Amino acid sequence: MTARSMEPAQIRQLMEEQLKHSRRLQARVQELEGRRHAPLAVVGMSLRLPGGLDTPDAYWDWLRAEGTADSEIPDERPGLRAVYDPVPGRPGRSYVGRAGFLSDISHFDADFFGISQREAKLLDPQQRMLLETAWEALERAGIAVRRSDRLDVGVFLGMMASEYGERLEDRADMTRIDPYYTTGGGLCFGAGRISHVMGFRGPVLSVDTACSSSLSALHLATRALRGEECRYALVCGSNLLLSASLMVSLCQTRAVSPDGRSKSFLASADGYGRGEGVGVLVLMRQEDAEAEGREVLAVVRGSAVNHDGAASGLTAPNGPAQQEVFRAALADARVGAGELGYVEAHGTGTALGDPIEVGALDAVVGDAVRERGAPLPIGSVKARLGHLEAASGIAAVIKTVLMLRHREIPAALPDDGSALNPHIPWDRLSVTVPRRNRPWPAGPRVAGVNSFGMSGTNAHVVLQGYDAPDPAPAAGARMELLTLSAKDPAALAELAVSVRACLKQTEPAQLSSVCHTLRAGRAPFAHRVAVTGATAGELAEALGAALDARTPADDARAPAAPRTAVLRTSGDEERLTAALAALAAAYPAAAGGTEGEGTPAARLAGLLGAFGVRVRPRLDPEPGEAALLEWEAGGATRTAPLVGDDPEDAPALLSAALGTLFTAGADLRLDALRAPGARFTGDLPTYPFQRRRFWIEEPLTGAGGESAAAAPEHKRGAPDPQDRAAVRAYLLAELTEALHASEEPDTTLSFLDSGGDSFLSVLFITKVEENYRLRLTAEELPLDLPLGELFAKLADDIAATAAAEGAPERDA
Repeated sequence: MTARSMEPAQIRQLMEEQLKHSRRLQARVQELEGRRHAPLAVVGMSLRLPGGLDTPDAYWDWLRAEGTADSEIPDERPGLRAVYDPVPGRPGRSYVGRAGFLSDISHFDADFFGISQREAKLLDPQQRMLLETAWEALERAGIAVRRSDRLDVGVFLGMMASEYGERLEDRADMTRIDPYYTTGGGLCFGAGRISHVMGFRGPVLSVDTACSSSLSALHLATRALRGEECRYALVCGSNLLLSASLMVSLCQTRAVSPDGRSKSFLASADGYGRGEGVGVLVLMRQEDAEAEGREVLAVVRGSAVNHDGAASGLTAPNGPAQQEVFRAALADARVGAGELGYVEAHGTGTALGDPIEVGALDAVVGDAVRERGAPLPIGSVKARLGHLEAASGIAAVIKTVLMLRHREIPAALPDDGSALNPHIPWDRLSVTVPRRNRPWPAGPRVAGVNSFGMSGTNAHVVLQGYDAPDPAPAAGARMELLTLSAKDPAALAELAVSVRACLKQTEPAQLSSVCHTLRAGRAPFAHRVAVTGATAGELAEALGAALDARTPADDARAPAAPRTAVLRTSGDEERLTAALAALAAAYPAAAGGTEGEGTPAARLAGLLGAFGVRVRPRLDPEPGEAALLEWEAGGATRTAPLVGDDPEDAPALLSAALGTLFTAGADLRLDALRAPGARFTGDLPTYPFQRRRFWIEEPLTGAGGESAAAAPEHKRGAPDPQDRAAVRAYLLAELTEALHASEEPDTTLSFLDSGGDSFLSVLFITKVEENYRLRLTAEELPLDLPLGELFAKLADDIAATAAAEGAPERDA
């Protein structure tokens, strides 16, 4: 059919259809473009920085104060001390006697993360601190980590060196090299271990672009989140100063400052001051964060990464390339240059690097900034914290997030009249370096963060402050359930003390958010306490009383958790219906279980199911209450009323019942207890790790062979293979030694839960096979069996093999 043969109505209909199709295509293009530039929320942060800084609040207080974080070389770094010589230029020597050192890198809570003492000792301390800071960041974000959930979390780590393993590399004695030498130090394992220990399923990447590593990792995380490769992203940066070799090499290039301090933008700039630290951010798409009720600390608007290319040298900065990465990041963020209120510069404090960076920044934003009439403040935390190399980007981003959140720009340089770098034409540029704390300038709270790597990789990130919507009107006082748990009694007691102190400062409007975060934003462990109360004071008092009431039996290993409960109802449907209405009003997130068809008892069972309670309804004409729960725990029958004489008491009774079940070890999902308007909050105490020292001392040069020759070879007497009890005791002793454990593991736990893994199973079986023949191989060991059953199985195998082969001679 041609256009001439078509009726006008047909032509009109065709045009309308084409117009609709065009609009659909435009909408789809806009949707895809929106995803490509979707804003990302920072919902959690944690850190370990020089100067003893271990929380975001401590970091912010330090940023607003004065002083630097550098210190002398710690005693536990004898290698760095041994090569120190204050005279620059001497071959094989380092002229650096100060740097930004962490206060403690040797202690770690191996039990919390299910890592054997043997492996913990061989782990690069960076991996240990990354595990702890990743856990803390997720707790501050309100993301409960249960391995069985396999959360959709990606891990993106910037790390450029793993120097701890060097102390094992004595060619005269290779006996200290074991399987954990590989997994304890490889850069890829820093990120992989986080995902393995916590059971994540998102992408895992370790990034090494030298000093821009962690900001490059953030760039990759933004792409993964926008591409929906993961729902949450952990962005990590880590750096430690353990290698005398790298320190000597940097001193031979004169890259580092003799006094160990970066003098960003100053005339006295003479190289960078080295530093160490670990930082972690939790990112997610902003729309998802808002939907989940998470606290948004700041927003990542855009990022970009490029390379210097054919610069004058591999390690020399390239001004045009830096301009390109600035422009690309602003374009990705859809932010105009004139909107920038602050830039956290790389600012290493070198005579060459600072002028190139400031010049490139002015070339991109100068005209727009001059047009608005107010210079652009810039700064670099390296001037006070030191240059954390691979972790410098994450330290800068956390600083910038804190600035955006607190609407303040801390002083970048001391107000002492020190001269600025004369190679930067300050009088012609539109930038300024503040020497006093100042409020954020008027206009949008938008900031950029620069990071340039010695490898030539440049990265830039654009952040924006977040203005949370006005909170919903606070509901009236209601009974709240507060739950705490830990992996051992000491940690539980310590956590409870911290939470009690926090409750004493909690405003009434924040109480629901605090309780919601502790219930739904923290992983449950074996040692538990739960209390109810209508005010923060009542909860604090009840928490103290609950701790005082704990007995040694309570502190022993928790009994098997109740799997199901019996819901006993009297058949009083009028009271049950009224109670269901009260429960729906108090807990609207769980109200779905009270709606629809079915008897009131069935609907009550459905509501309990929303909290993870599996129940078997039972009609009991006279249970004493309109409804109660009954379950077996610790060999005794426990009950908790759900509906009493007054149906309006049902919400308080349900909270108390859930608290009792929680304490008994039930696997509950308490998200549905969330009060209207309650949100996750990060300003709460995090898990109190019970750390122990795990450390390999640096060996004396040339001492390896002698010490190996002098070390007596371990030989354990092996009992008769038919004496199964003695063989089981022998196996327990061998495993204890293989784990390097200070005490025998609990035989009710499995091999895996005791800190074992595939490597240790091979080491363990190899040791046993020195004395016995086995049919089972390391690959065939049932590692998920309790140790008592595993040892019994092995003892039977040893006895049967010995009998079949005529009991060959064994080593005594």
